[in-house]
Amino acid sequence: MTLPLTVSDEVRALAPGFTHLAIEAHGLVNGPSTEASSALLDDAARRLAVRLGGRAPHEDPHMAAWRAVYTAFGSKPSRTRNSAEALARRALADGGLPRINLLVDLYNAVSVARLIPVGGEDLDRVEGGMRLVRATGQEDFVTVAGGAETVEHPDAGEVVWCDGAGVTCRRWNWRQGPRTRLTEETTSGIFLLESLAPMPVPEVEAAGAELAELLEKFSPGARVEVRAPESAA
Repeated sequence: MTLPLTVSDEVRALAPGFTHLAIEAHGLVNGPSTEASSALLDDAARRLAVRLGGRAPHEDPHMAAWRAVYTAFGSKPSRTRNSAEALARRALADGGLPRINLLVDLYNAVSVARLIPVGGEDLDRVEGGMRLVRATGQEDFVTVAGGAETVEHPDAGEVVWCDGAGVTCRRWNWRQGPRTRLTEETTSGIFLLESLAPMPVPEVEAAGAELAELLEKFSPGARVEVRAPESAA
């Protein structure tokens, strides 16, 4: 079954150049990070450095566009960075990229190498379809603070991904909730690649094709479906 994904008119009006591409995969094999997935992350950091050519990540036109959109819905982009910029900064720092688990390593590698926000959700933990909306401020976002589960609420007007149970990711692609994240037990996932107008759609498609190829390589026999990009324009 294909997971329904919808983008509200309010979000489309806020970011008319927004495009998202989804990859749905079943029969995945996850587990701890491996030497191979670690090597992908190291290679992604090298590709990023070449792409930036000495610039800081926020100076890239695509990252600058995300900063402008974050500002437009009331978020401070220097404090709550989009996921691609945050990962890129870590990739260029001495500590390098974190190793999370195999599937997360794969999509983080694509995100960093191509400077595009990429997220992954466990399909078995998603309730109903997923919607990208501007929050009322009353929605529940279940997270963990100080080792204990806690409920936060997004700011009114904040762009969030949500499903039938609440918010799955705050500030568009800033912070994912633990409820739907990919764990080592995940066998089905939905991967979202999100771009804004400075990034050509063919580049989004190339990033999606790269991630799909990696999923098929590391989970032989998985059923991987790449959906056509959907533009807000």
